[in-house]
Amino acid sequence: MQIPLLKSTIPSEKAPSVNSKISPWLASALYPLGRFIVLPTYFKQIEVIGQEHLPTAGPTILAPTHRSRWDGILVAYTAGRHITGRDLRYMVSSDEFKGIPGWLIPRLGGFPIDRKRPGIGSLRHGVELLEAGQMVAIFPEGAIFHDGEIHPLKPGLARLAIQAESLHPNLGVKIVPINVEYQPRIPQWRSQVKITIAPPLEVSHYRLDIPKESGNKLTADLETALRAMDQN
Repeated sequence: MQIPLLKSTIPSEKAPSVNSKISPWLASALYPLGRFIVLPTYFKQIEVIGQEHLPTAGPTILAPTHRSRWDGILVAYTAGRHITGRDLRYMVSSDEFKGIPGWLIPRLGGFPIDRKRPGIGSLRHGVELLEAGQMVAIFPEGAIFHDGEIHPLKPGLARLAIQAESLHPNLGVKIVPINVEYQPRIPQWRSQVKITIAPPLEVSHYRLDIPKESGNKLTADLETALRAMDQN
């Protein structure tokens, strides 16, 4: 996912606006359903390690590996309102915004991104969510992989984080690496899941005056953190 850098001088009318908001009644109904009924029924065991690393406030990007369509609901199970008191916002491929998912995703806080040609509007919305202190989930590998390997990360997540911190120094954006591992690798009825959470990366520790180089370094550090968890 190649995300262009957003300049504060770009007039808003030049980029189509992207909006998303959580439907309180829908989230209140579906999240408990998933947490207490769907997931425990489908999976034999869900093990979560490192929840103490999840920030309970402030702009946060969750960066999970992507192994299955179950990942989104499992990330909510791991880091959502029942754990951190926060609702998750998801950056989701625009291909998913069709049919019932297309109606459901934006009402649960998701917003679209064109993976081939990311628009300024999606980037701006991601920055706005971080400015508001939201928790945003972005899958940095950019696609689902079933081989159990950590694939090279796309640069978009790091660029978004650097951009938000650059526009608002001391914003305090944190990136939380999360490794999702299924046994067997392609989840099936009564399979097991292990979710490991690493300490967050502090975006303010990177050079904001050289965004391209810092974005590359942040991407490399995130990939290193994910690989370290995958080897345990």
